[in-house]
Amino acid sequence: MTLKQTLQSDLTAAIKGRDQVRAGTLRMALAAVTNAEVAGDAAKELTDAETLAVLTKEAKKRREAAEAYDGAGRAELADKERAELGVLETYLPQQLSQDELRQLVAEAIAETGASSPAGMGQVMKVLQPKIAGRADGRQVADAVKRALAN
Repeated sequence: MTLKQTLQSDLTAAIKGRDQVRAGTLRMALAAVTNAEVAGDAAKELTDAETLAVLTKEAKKRREAAEAYDGAGRAELADKERAELGVLETYLPQQLSQDELRQLVAEAIAETGASSPAGMGQVMKVLQPKIAGRADGRQVADAVKRALAN
């Protein structure tokens, strides 16, 4: 069963169970997946990795929206975004801990031989395949900057 099929069957279960937050979030996620499938020159079926990338992007949108609502003093809207984020996170791979991220950064720096912030691009190129979907890009970039600044 593909990730998209899993989303569709979970949507059906959420609708039958009258779970409005879960159903709404899964509808939004499936709409984003469908939009990604028809984007570009020709429509195509997304792989699980591509579907996961779409879900990661949607989760990031929810995280940023919650922060923006918190900053604007709109706690009820921030809570709604966090609830949707919680649903999306059940479909994402387990996020890396700070220690795991630091270790992967150290390994990538050793592999590339980078010793200054100028080598950040090389380190990121090595890291991206290893962390795909398991850490926020901003966190990874900050960890690499800190490690190369030392």
